[in-house]
Amino acid sequence: MAMSVITIETRGQGLYEFTDQARAFLRQQQVEEGLMTAFVRHTSCSLLIQENADPDVQVDLKAFFRRLVPPTTDPSMGYITHRDEGPDDMPAHIKAAILPVSVNIPHQAGRLLLGTWQGLYLFEHRDHPHRREVILHI
Repeated sequence: MAMSVITIETRGQGLYEFTDQARAFLRQQQVEEGLMTAFVRHTSCSLLIQENADPDVQVDLKAFFRRLVPPTTDPSMGYITHRDEGPDDMPAHIKAAILPVSVNIPHQAGRLLLGTWQGLYLFEHRDHPHRREVILHI
């Protein structure tokens, strides 16, 4: 078994692909087949396997989740009590509670068995830049 921690620098809300970093880690391990787990060590972002061909998918996902869980300045969020870290903080925690913080990807012959248009993404839910740590484990 092997493990690596990768750092992803975000620039605010959005999806940040790290498929190439995961592939590079897998190649270094020279493991014939198994399962790679990616786990994010934060409570205000999440991980997704998502389309990596059309950037409009990312735009639409970001817009959907902003409508689903708007900032606490939105009147519909008046019930929220945790507001100390800004209007995007509690909504980020809610999004991370309903989206995965880990994903598993099978691999064989040194290749992640992702579909043709699939990539691995960190989904940043905060407005400001952050340094996020993702653990890769085989």
